[in-house]
Amino acid sequence: MFKEQYEMWMQKQIDQEKNHRRRELLQKGLSHGTVELLRLIWFPLVGNFDYLYPEWEVRDYSNGYRYLDLAFLTEGVKGDIEIHDYRSHARDLDTRRFKDLCRRQSLLSLDDWVYLPIAYLSIREEPEFCKQLILSFLGKFISFETDAKLSCLEAETIRYARRLLRPFTPMELASHLHVTDRYARQLLHGLVEGTHVVVAGGNKRYRTYQLNIGRSLRN
Repeated sequence: MFKEQYEMWMQKQIDQEKNHRRRELLQKGLSHGTVELLRLIWFPLVGNFDYLYPEWEVRDYSNGYRYLDLAFLTEGVKGDIEIHDYRSHARDLDTRRFKDLCRRQSLLSLDDWVYLPIAYLSIREEPEFCKQLILSFLGKFISFETDAKLSCLEAETIRYARRLLRPFTPMELASHLHVTDRYARQLLHGLVEGTHVVVAGGNKRYRTYQLNIGRSLRN
């Protein structure tokens, strides 16, 4: 599933790009670290690549060009995810490159980018931690409007899921809404059918739920 969606997404990026510099970068393919973040972290959480642009070109104050590993662009807000490889960003980082890295981060911050650096080693060794980072990052861009067709308790469940941005149990929801555990499960089952939330854990008996990130980003 990932490979097919990834290849379609990359081809669409190439086909739609008119900037020859970025198009050439995309045709060379993304770095191993970027692909691993997409495969192990992003796609399992979000389920799509909407609003995500690899090798995004930005101008710096020297009138040159810089390229972001993954730009997340939606509704006038800008996010940048950078994958730092140990060899190129730590062990072999000389004074000149260290200064340039700091300048890059400063310029992005001054231009109102939400900057999220992630170490490649963390992607491989701490995937759950990286998923929480991505969830918190996405939380800055999620629309907080709720579907007018939802009941008051259903709408509050969505708001609760958005505030948490982590899996939660029906018992937690029941305590928050001041309803029975059984009624909380009924609410969650209905919201799963409506694709507002997804099952995060459990097989025969659903145990945890979380916000459907992909749907929330599209709303």
